[in-house]
Amino acid sequence: MEGKGLERTFMTGEVAVRALRGVDITLARGELVVLLGHSGSGKSTLLNILGGLDRATSGSLQFEGKDLTHANDAELTRYRRRSVGFVFQFYNLVAGLTARENVSLVTEIANHPMKPDEALELVGLGERVKHFPAQLSGGEQQRVAVARAIAKRPQILFCDEPTGALDSATGIHVLEALDRVNRELSTTMLIITHNVGIGDIADRVLRMQDGEIIEETKPNRRLKPAEISW
Repeated sequence: MEGKGLERTFMTGEVAVRALRGVDITLARGELVVLLGHSGSGKSTLLNILGGLDRATSGSLQFEGKDLTHANDAELTRYRRRSVGFVFQFYNLVAGLTARENVSLVTEIANHPMKPDEALELVGLGERVKHFPAQLSGGEQQRVAVARAIAKRPQILFCDEPTGALDSATGIHVLEALDRVNRELSTTMLIITHNVGIGDIADRVLRMQDGEIIEETKPNRRLKPAEISW
């Protein structure tokens, strides 16, 4: 995936707010990238554009040789359905469905999905498939959300503050699930967070400020989630 010169301007009354200011970003296949930045830096706006949830005001966006810059609503829906998975800070599970049934919601509309139990096993919840969200901890619920996102075998997974509502010990379990998905399925992954320590599990770290990517670094060694300083 490659974005060039991505701009996003929102109108607040008569005031134009530039949320993105000419962002250039590339995500290589199978790469895990962490995007750091404080609230209001433009992280979520960038993720929404890359994920096809929003459109840039100007600039270009390419994915697997396809031009998404001027894609219409139907084309963006097809892109999200076939190629993209999302994990957000809040789990958005259906309370009246088991873990297996929550994951099945995605597999029923995917072209070549995993079996729900396979996806749940991959995130360490093979023995919790029949449990309802209220019977699961916050970290387990987030891992169900990860399983739901990966069950359709997306080419790229976008994670918006996936550990933001969790304590450090629980957050590590979620990061372990994401790390395993990246390593074993070679799923391209972009994790946005304000937690600097999470950058140590990445192949590359990008830092945003005031709508711009101001720094790019590569960790000396990609750490396992249990090794990071939270």
